[in-house]
Amino acid sequence: MTHDEILAQFGPREAMEYDVVVVGGGPGGLSTAIRLKQLAAEKGTDVSVVVLEKGGEPGAHILSGAVMDPIALNELFPNWKELGAPLNQPVTGDEVLFLSETGAKKTPNFFVPDCFHNEGNYVISLGLVTKWLGEQAEALGVEIFPGFTAAEVLYNEDGSVKGVATGNMGIGKNGEPTDSFQLGMELHAKYTVFAEGARGHLGKQIIAKYKLDEGKDPQSYALGVKELWEVPADKAQPGLVVHTAGWPMDNSTYGGGFLYHLEGNKVTLGFVTGLDYQNTYLSPFEEMQRWKTHPAIRKHIEGGKRIGYGARAITAGGLLSLPKTIFPGGVLVGCDAGYLNASRIKGSHAAIKSGMLAADALYDAVTGGRQHDELAAYPVAFAQSWLHEELHKSRNFKQWFKKGNLIGALMTGIEQWFLPKIGIKTPPWTIHRKEADHTRLKPAAECTPIAYPKPDGKLTFDRLSSVFISNTNHAEDQPAHLTLKDASVPVRINLAKFAGPESRYCPAGVYEFVQKDGADQLVINAQNCVHCKTCDIKDPTQNIVWVTPEGGGGPTYSGM
Repeated sequence: MTHDEILAQFGPREAMEYDVVVVGGGPGGLSTAIRLKQLAAEKGTDVSVVVLEKGGEPGAHILSGAVMDPIALNELFPNWKELGAPLNQPVTGDEVLFLSETGAKKTPNFFVPDCFHNEGNYVISLGLVTKWLGEQAEALGVEIFPGFTAAEVLYNEDGSVKGVATGNMGIGKNGEPTDSFQLGMELHAKYTVFAEGARGHLGKQIIAKYKLDEGKDPQSYALGVKELWEVPADKAQPGLVVHTAGWPMDNSTYGGGFLYHLEGNKVTLGFVTGLDYQNTYLSPFEEMQRWKTHPAIRKHIEGGKRIGYGARAITAGGLLSLPKTIFPGGVLVGCDAGYLNASRIKGSHAAIKSGMLAADALYDAVTGGRQHDELAAYPVAFAQSWLHEELHKSRNFKQWFKKGNLIGALMTGIEQWFLPKIGIKTPPWTIHRKEADHTRLKPAAECTPIAYPKPDGKLTFDRLSSVFISNTNHAEDQPAHLTLKDASVPVRINLAKFAGPESRYCPAGVYEFVQKDGADQLVINAQNCVHCKTCDIKDPTQNIVWVTPEGGGGPTYSGM
């Protein structure tokens, strides 16, 4: 049955009314909701706020490095320490390493650009911080609906956003309602906040509908593949932050590693690969496994035990790719818009701050009797904020790396080390780019295959055993949430021209080409999907569309 046929037979959907509906229970969405309730409490008013979170609980789908700059949290909760926020491990040291295949050169501290200095920051689990933010939001009166996916944007007759509808539950693989069928519900709001994270399913639709990215550089993305390890006590160095550049990436491919020592003998580490890479044979997952074998990385975790795995795309285009963040009836916040600062490898502080700025504009509009218009005060406040100043300073970061890693490293040093030394806060030039990531992949005939070493099961692993420890699960009897516009394209174009890149760029083994009855075909193992969104971004034909699965499906990260 089609969506319209289901509504005709089982509808109408129940509708609930709120002042503000927030789609996404990450740092950006929760901070928006928290700030709204704080303002209402301060001024003796009432603003009804609901947060929809597709994970089983806030934090279940959150994945980040992470080193957190507490600047925005200090503004949201000046007493966060007393409230028990899980920022427990201050950064105690920074290392920036340039790797060759076997060697490592440490950058002298004096020459490390400002963006890589982490004094005053904390090594955290962003999942745990997000869970804590959810608890604070509920204590302030925010309604949180975990396990509910916002599957559809609802519009008013004048074209403004009316709210969202949650996905139907209990639809079988054949598209027919099962015995456990439940119709989704509608949530109507004066304003709707989209805070789904990088490449948000609905945010992407909103950006396209209202042409919010018109006149902007194409958004650029990277894929972060992360592991959590428990290491012997004699290897623990709580608070040590290590970033690497160079090997295993070649000069034309953007990427780098991170390794952070948490409290409790835990190490979080991962590798970030720019999704503008050109060699179709490259596998971000395999590059991460290979990177761990370097002596400078191996020494931190050898003898330990891997206890967590995950992957997530991040927005990396910065200020020049930031779309217009307002439209009739709503706003974009956090990584749904693209506020992450790639030069600092940090986005949580930006997500929190953008949510707070949006909340200020939302509160004034709601209490002023307005609805469904554009919140012009939000981008104005952003332009006057420290966040804008920070992103403006680093606006050229990813653009320089498009010209090669040597040029990228040199110009980052000039812009973020040399210029500040001579009193110039921001570079007086701006570099633009015009190519979207999916257009950069070269045909297989122009690429050199990469021979990756086999996993040893101790330091390096395969994708399926990795997905297993991400606690990923989807109801098996549901339509695949990884959809194809044209089912013939994967074999006819992607396999024939690009040697099937989806079988390599997916960090969860979702896509595999098999032979059946003498013919190639693509098998989609949607059950494995960790919701990283890489396929939606990197597919060279843009034929794959990620849509929301049933609520609660996906990874259940613990301590990530």
